[in-house]
Amino acid sequence: MKRSPRAAVRHRWLKRLLGAALWVAPALPGLAAAAGLPSVTATPAAGGATQYSLNVEVLLLMTLLTLLPALLLSMTAFTRIVVVLGLLRQALGTNQTPSNQILVGLSLLLSFFVMAPVLQKAYDDGARPYMDGQMAFEPALAAGVKPLRAFMLAQVRDADLMTFGKIAGHESYATPDDIPFTVLAASFVTSELTTAFQIGFLLFIPFVVIDLVVSSVLMSMGMMMLSPMLVSLPFKLMLFVLVDGWSLVMGMLAASFHAAA
Repeated sequence: MKRSPRAAVRHRWLKRLLGAALWVAPALPGLAAAAGLPSVTATPAAGGATQYSLNVEVLLLMTLLTLLPALLLSMTAFTRIVVVLGLLRQALGTNQTPSNQILVGLSLLLSFFVMAPVLQKAYDDGARPYMDGQMAFEPALAAGVKPLRAFMLAQVRDADLMTFGKIAGHESYATPDDIPFTVLAASFVTSELTTAFQIGFLLFIPFVVIDLVVSSVLMSMGMMMLSPMLVSLPFKLMLFVLVDGWSLVMGMLAASFHAAA
């Protein structure tokens, strides 16, 4: 079968890259040895522990860094804020205005504002003593995570916590400290989505009323071919600006989070 000119060019470059890789691959072990790079080794240490080479430690560190976005989404105020702002944009009917980048930026800034006391307490209780050499890593990590657990517990609904506790095979928890972190994180995300949809429903109501009024007026005037969304959009924007909507929404979102006990 005859290839197109573009496919032939791609095939030719692929063959060249494959040939170069096959030519360079046998020389890599020799280059590594000449450069004195440490190999991936695992040696036993005191107390039955295992000590890994530097390369594996760096790999594990980079892997943990890739989890930071997931931690941001699942264990902070970001989830509720970005969902509400997305629903607000849909209620206004402005399509891609504000853009996704602007909504994510607003959500990040407001999340940092809401989480500032929690992050400061985590730094004072865990990160600072560890960096000053006053605490070991594991006690410092436990002390640093404790304010975040308290924040998440303050937002979690009891029904969601019981649901994921039953899925994990746990009937009940004597104290909040007995709740596994995995159960708490899953319950927190579910509760945040529920709260975000409740807030979004309240934001939709005034804009839906405007759409209904405009549609009724156009129907009574016999203007069937004119889109109600096209006519109602200026009125929704005017209402949102007159009531200082952005300040109200951002202030309401910041105040919707319960303070950690």
